[in-house]
Amino acid sequence: MSKVKPVVKIENVVASATLKHGIELNAVVRAFPEVEYRPKRFPGLIFRMKRPKTTTLIFGSGKMICTGARSEREAERALPKLVKELERGGIVITGKPEVKVINIVASGSLGGTVDLLQLYESERRMRGRIMYEPDQFPGLIYRTEDPRTVILLFSTGKLVCTGARRGEDIHLAVNRLHQELEDKGLVRYE
Repeated sequence: MSKVKPVVKIENVVASATLKHGIELNAVVRAFPEVEYRPKRFPGLIFRMKRPKTTTLIFGSGKMICTGARSEREAERALPKLVKELERGGIVITGKPEVKVINIVASGSLGGTVDLLQLYESERRMRGRIMYEPDQFPGLIYRTEDPRTVILLFSTGKLVCTGARRGEDIHLAVNRLHQELEDKGLVRYE
């Protein structure tokens, strides 16, 4: 077992919610002049909240996509809070939205450097799940199966993990990758 543990920080949680009815976006604009709505450029409006600091896209169909939350809990609180804010502004909302986390993005570090070319060469059987073209992009793209995530891994040991729907899946994927790299002797600690 390694003495060096990977460090992972959740950077963004994306959640969605759907109202059981449509919403009149022009009415939202009248009630909240600070929102951004340019229907000729984009069919949804952009509603920014200060607490929690999130941005939500609201569509006329009643679908909402919230970004910017730093945890699952924050994302799950942001959308119901937004619905209450809309109701306070006179927008009629029936029922409660069902909030679902659809993507978590995290950054991290393995605590050492990684030989990406050697990793790529050692994983020939995984060509569908691993990509490395250093002339095009300096990182290695590693697709995990269980849990399903995509990890962008750099030779510095820094990484970005995306695609998870639960925070613990991010940690599990990064820890498994770290263990695999250590087992193969591909992580070097200074």
